[in-house]
Amino acid sequence: MSDAASREPARDPQDLERMLIERQWAGDIEGMLALFEPDAVVDSGAGELTRGREAICGLFEKSFATGLKFQRGERRPALVNGNLALTSTKLPDGGITTEVARRQNDGTWLWVIDRYSVT
Repeated sequence: MSDAASREPARDPQDLERMLIERQWAGDIEGMLALFEPDAVVDSGAGELTRGREAICGLFEKSFATGLKFQRGERRPALVNGNLALTSTKLPDGGITTEVARRQNDGTWLWVIDRYSVT
């Protein structure tokens, strides 16, 4: 997936999860990274936080090497307060993801915090 149209920015925080999964399934790491602020932090549950796009890229590359794909789940309505939004998804295995997104100056949304599972 290298087509610019396939990398449209999220105009609603609710779109981020869907876009991340679509891009992962398509093998588009750069597209996945484009959904995060440059200094974002990810908690993948491995015991350490992953900070910044370069480190997140490494995390995604490891994920690609295993062949595992993110699961589609039941997205919960985003809780928006000004320029911040809390997004979450209930996964088929019962896990729940939580993320914090921030509205950018151009009105689009990017994640600043991503926690793969809170269960």
